[in-house]
Amino acid sequence: MKFTKLQGMGNDFLVTVVKDVYSTESPNKLAVRMCDRHFGAGADGLVLVSRGSSSDLDFHSRIFNADGSEAEVSGNGTRCVAAYLYHSGLWPVPEVRICTAAGIKYGELISKDGLRYEFEFDMGKPILASREIPVRIEPPADRVVSHSLSVAGQSYEITCTSMGNPHCSIVVPDVTDKALARVAPHIESNDLFPKRTNVEFIHPISSSEIEVRFWERGVGWTNSSGTGSCAAAVSCALLGLTGRTVSIRTLGGTLSVRWSADDVVYLTGAAEVIYEGNWLA
Repeated sequence: MKFTKLQGMGNDFLVTVVKDVYSTESPNKLAVRMCDRHFGAGADGLVLVSRGSSSDLDFHSRIFNADGSEAEVSGNGTRCVAAYLYHSGLWPVPEVRICTAAGIKYGELISKDGLRYEFEFDMGKPILASREIPVRIEPPADRVVSHSLSVAGQSYEITCTSMGNPHCSIVVPDVTDKALARVAPHIESNDLFPKRTNVEFIHPISSSEIEVRFWERGVGWTNSSGTGSCAAAVSCALLGLTGRTVSIRTLGGTLSVRWSADDVVYLTGAAEVIYEGNWLA
């Protein structure tokens, strides 16, 4: 099986084309094997891609985390899919529509430099209501902002959103605090989150720039996260810490997020082709 490895701000994915993403046999087990960094190709996730089946989309995609769990969507992963489509010659025009489990994402190619492709993606409107994220709080709330959470002997104020997948954002004084590694997995699997959650630890730098560390559901620490960057930007805007256009400083590079007046979140960043391989196992 041929595959291509790409990275989006250090968030790496294995992308492979299949006949039908919905009928591929045992994709969860395949993801675990291929994503293993010692016995496989190594990646944060595996993305299956197939041609679109209707006039309103160009391609289908499904993403599986390194632990085999399926993610609804990945901002960096979807951008890597787009880069793969242009690199492989499967798609020729600047605009592309990629269907994910969280709906169709609309991307536009901004620039190309060798194997590096920059896109702006329409990531849709953020979901803020507790029942829809979902977050188990009573009574249900239209927004989950500065909600108190005690976990692993620590107390935090959390702001929760969904970009098609659940996110819990926490403002901290120091994103390099080693204690965060101890609490992050407990937050991910806390009973408050029936589908588990991605976690963003945020340090605001200015009204237009934040620094973020990402604990990704089913993966652990990642260098970057596209939907996590969107969630962090929305959360900071809700908290009044930033405006609605924010630069996200991650370990893998800088992403740009714009939460427009019509409530749509736009994510801009690069994706790079790393290598092509043939899976033999």
